Amino acid sequence: MSDFHPSTRGGFLENTLQGLHSAMERALSAETAAENNGVLQSLDARVKVAGLLAMVITAALSAKLRVTGAILILAVLLAALSRISLRTLAARAWLGALVFSGLIAIPAVFLTPGAAVLGSPMTVQGIRAGSFLVLRAVTAATLIFLLGYTTPWSHILKALRIFRVPVVFVLILGMTIRYIVLLLETAHDLFQSRSSRRVNRPTPAENRRLAITSSGVLLTKSLHLSGEVYQAMVSRGFRGEVYLLDDFEMRARDWIAAGAFATLAAASLLLGR
Repeated sequence: MSDFHPSTRGGFLENTLQGLHSAMERALSAETAAENNGVLQSLDARVKVAGLLAMVITAALSAKLRVTGAILILAVLLAALSRISLRTLAARAWLGALVFSGLIAIPAVFLTPGAAVLGSPMTVQGIRAGSFLVLRAVTAATLIFLLGYTTPWSHILKALRIFRVPVVFVLILGMTIRYIVLLLETAHDLFQSRSSRRVNRPTPAENRRLAITSSGVLLTKSLHLSGEVYQAMVSRGFRGEVYLLDDFEMRARDWIAAGAFATLAAASLLLGR
């Protein structure tokens, strides 16, 4: 009986499979959330792209913590009005931002020259610099998350083209996201098929060998798929520009929201000096 896989607690492949499956679920839930009846979901994509990116720039340029904190509070309020729970926001936006910015901010707390805090190696200037870094990262991550979570990806790309972002950049960005999702689905199917055919618990060496061979198969499939997708796009009239059937239309609430974003960005820049 010890030769069989008795529990659901798996090794590398099982954890990889679960991670890929969770990533696809998050991508699908983001598309679903973009269709909810929230405040941001009801706005024109151009307003959200311009407004939220302007707030990101404002938060990055602000020289006062309270101004950046106020922008973060506003972003959390927008998330609540857009029917995005605080738990979702914390798990998918704040956690990663805190981890990566924290790894950079912690050394700055001790290495930045300045007045010591109660005789410790920490300095007042270091704590301030670290706080700026973490708060800016969390605020920017929250605003970008709101944009992606309340707007269909195709609408974001179209809005970027309207704002004269180079078509090469938009095309690469769009295809990259599509390929990531497609590769996740392919890898999920590949690992699931191998897992369903396995009876005995694999050894660590077998796990490593299986992971390497699966990566090679996945890379080969992606190379073949990229050529087939490009040929299919060319055969359907693709000449470098992507067109959507959805047309944007500015309504009264969109103009009001655009004015509100512009006012908030200008006020934050003035107050954050």
